[in-house]
Formats: sequence, C-alpha cells, structure tokens
Amino acid sequence: MKHILFVCTGNTCRSPMAEGIFAGLVHKEGLDIEIRSAGVFAIDHHTISENAAKILKEKGLSNEIVSNKVTEEWVNWADYIFAMTMNHKRHIIEYYPQAAEKTFTLKEYVEDSAEVMDLIVEREKLIADLQMRLSLGEEIPNHLKQQLMELESNLPDYDIADPYGGTIVDYKMVAEEIEDYLNKLLIRFKTEK
Repeated sequence: MKHILFVCTGNTCRSPMAEGIFAGLVHKEGLDIEIRSAGVFAIDHHTISENAAKILKEKGLSNEIVSNKVTEEWVNWADYIFAMTMNHKRHIIEYYPQAAEKTFTLKEYVEDSAEVMDLIVEREKLIADLQMRLSLGEEIPNHLKQQLMELESNLPDYDIADPYGGTIVDYKMVAEEIEDYLNKLLIRFKTEK
C-alpha cells in the first residue's frame, strides 16, 4: 500500500481538494493507496473552505475533510509528499530533511523531465549553499544571485495557484488543474505497479 500526503498552506483549499479527488480516482481504479492532506501552517480540525467543499460535493466526493497541520509523524508515514508549490516543498524539506527524497510538487513529479529535474537539483544545491553562507554571516556574491535568477528563469512554474478568497469559478479552475495532474499521477502509479 502506498501512502500519499498532499500539502498546501492551510489545508483548506488545494490539498483537501487533491485528497478528495485522488481518493475518488483511486477508489474507482481499485488501487491500494491511502491518502491524507495537511497544511504547513494549518490549524487542526478546521473545516475546509466552503468552495472547496462545494467542488468535492459536485463531483460526488467526500467533502468531510478537516484541516491538519503537517507533523513529523505524517511526514514519516508518507511514501510520497506532493506539495502544491515549491515553497511548500521547501518548507517540508527544511523542517523534515529526512523527507527530501520523497517530497515533490505535484506538477514536477508527474512531468518528470530529466533536464528539468537536473535544473531543480542544481537550484536546490545552490539555495542550500546560499542559506549556509547566510547562516555563517557571509554576504552573497552577486554572481551567485545572478546564477540563481538564471536557474529559476529556466524552470517551469510548478506552483498550483491558491484560490483562497476567490470565487467558485477560481476554485473550479484550480480543481480542474489539480485533477489533470492527479490523472497523470494515477497513470504513473498504475505503470509502476
């Protein structure tokens, strides 16, 4: 059985929609996958946003999901952690370095271009180096700042926009984007059996 954890900011919009939609897809395919969602800044046991609940209900899926904060227990439980943005991914890796090899944005995992993955690894190494320099009180040389900007400009956007505070139309657009990537994820998992 695979254990999947979807992560966003407050666990009230994107990650619970991903949890609900993926649970429906997994159930339909009869796959043995357990799914949870959490937020890096979530408050435990809050209801998900009204619009996220409406979207799930319209799809005939459970909308009884409540928010959970990311915990070390859940990070260790997960075989895969799929973040909604690069910042969420970075947060998980910073606070739970043991999860680095199993933490991805949803988009980067399903797109999985070797060339892009090499750029991501290079960027992550550069960011780690810059953080180390800052923690040692060193100034960051301009050529390293420029190198980071160039790397980031060559990377696709792996973030899924946050619909929080938006209209039902905003939520539907985000749900459609999430569902597209979840269908690709499902195909990938089915071929990895």
